[in-house]
Amino acid sequence: MNIRKVFALLGTRLSPAILTISFVAGVLPPAHAGDSSAHIVLIVWDGLRPDMVTSSNCPTLYSFAQTGTTFSRHHAVYPSTTEVNGAALATGVYPASSGIVGNHEYRPKISINAPIMTASLSAVRSGDEVTKGHYLAVPTIYERLQRQGDITVVAATKPVGLIPDRSINRSNAAAAKSVNVFGGKTLPEDLLPHLESKFGKFPEKPTFPDGPQNKWTLDVLLGSLWKDEVPKLSLLWLSDPDYTQHDTQPGSEKALASLKVNDGLLARLLDTLDKKGLRDKTDIMLVSDHGFSTVENNVDFAALLTEAGLPASRTFAQEPALGDIMVVGNGGTVFFYVVGGDKPTAKRIVEFLQTSEHCGVIFCEDPLPGTFPLSAAHVNSPEAPQVIVSLRWNRSPNASGTKGMVIGDSTSKKQPGHGMHGSLSPYDMHNTLIASGPHFRQGFVDDLPSGNVDIGPTIFWLLGIAPNYKVDGRVLSESFRKNPFPELKCQEKTLMSDPLENQPWRQYLKISTVDGTEYLDEGNFGDFKK
Repeated sequence: MNIRKVFALLGTRLSPAILTISFVAGVLPPAHAGDSSAHIVLIVWDGLRPDMVTSSNCPTLYSFAQTGTTFSRHHAVYPSTTEVNGAALATGVYPASSGIVGNHEYRPKISINAPIMTASLSAVRSGDEVTKGHYLAVPTIYERLQRQGDITVVAATKPVGLIPDRSINRSNAAAAKSVNVFGGKTLPEDLLPHLESKFGKFPEKPTFPDGPQNKWTLDVLLGSLWKDEVPKLSLLWLSDPDYTQHDTQPGSEKALASLKVNDGLLARLLDTLDKKGLRDKTDIMLVSDHGFSTVENNVDFAALLTEAGLPASRTFAQEPALGDIMVVGNGGTVFFYVVGGDKPTAKRIVEFLQTSEHCGVIFCEDPLPGTFPLSAAHVNSPEAPQVIVSLRWNRSPNASGTKGMVIGDSTSKKQPGHGMHGSLSPYDMHNTLIASGPHFRQGFVDDLPSGNVDIGPTIFWLLGIAPNYKVDGRVLSESFRKNPFPELKCQEKTLMSDPLENQPWRQYLKISTVDGTEYLDEGNFGDFKK
């Protein structure tokens, strides 16, 4: 058993006795040697590419990185979209284990005729109703801490902030004091009028840069949620540079301006911790949910399938029948749901996709020639589609000189030249993580692969608390000042599909593994070349 994951099976707050159990027994003391973090703040800059963190783009963040650890090979989980990675960040498990595999999914028990937005309040409430509270298949870090008696707060500019702490049943004392502010809504619901009376209404529409919405969210965090005390765990989720990169492109003048806005908000947060005398007692992890590419071309697979004799829909006009096809776009990835799981129809979809110049990697529920199983990308949840395709990408620069072009699904409504993500492009899959605080090494660059799936286990470890479920990620122990673990090594492999007899289709998937945790580096059509 992976010794860094043993603690995940304990299910209780680690007592001093447990913390000193020997290495031989298979349980290690945490890196802080029994001195758990007083506070942890997780900050998300949505869509921040690691190559955008420079002294000129964001001087505060750049200086912050010098005081801590920069994770140079950090990864999103696939698909590289917000809600999927929001769930990974909140739980420490892959999409297959969390149950959230897309920003948009077809879940007939929730909506039989149209896809849902997985972080929308209506979908979350309906999902919990039909699953008896298991819309997310595992508890989140925030729920676990509340049950442990610790207060948490969430302040998110985007609706994805609902995922970490969605419960309306706040029965125990810690849960009752925990607050979630997400996209201008609140839990508890009756808190919103009070916040609006003090900070004004949440700005209706984002701007580019999205300064007003992000400023309102930070104002609420610093001026209300942190007014009396800073809780054990806080999440601040900012909508930029994602919103502005979608409206323009990575590296554009407006996108770079959005980094400056975020940088000023980060400076305010750090200054607040300094004034409260908590900076040296607080571990801060700044992460992005995914990277970013630029749309080269858009494709409507529902139309293409229909033209090829496979009638496919984006919505159903009436109750669907066996074999009907629902096509659901997720930016650089497309889902194909076959009603009733009809295998001959799924096979015909795959055979068509393998003739398309737009497809990069095809994953299937059932093994089919030239494809990979859903499990290869850790997207094999019970609600997963029968077929998933990551669209083709290349390394060409956009008009701003930023590398990474990708084919986009037409439903995104992002025109060629605009920003997009969601694919297995390395520009989408490689994102940002910088951590600084009393338990992280200073001025250290971590060259081991890491991922969003590791954030949860690392937070649990730093707090001296074990989750009561099996995590998929690992503890980022190599970044700790006091590290009791053995040295870690990275293993790399490339999966290649078998060539087809009468079809030039071939695909690859590059995977890095550290301590049993897999990270998807990239995947595309063709023979992999390093």
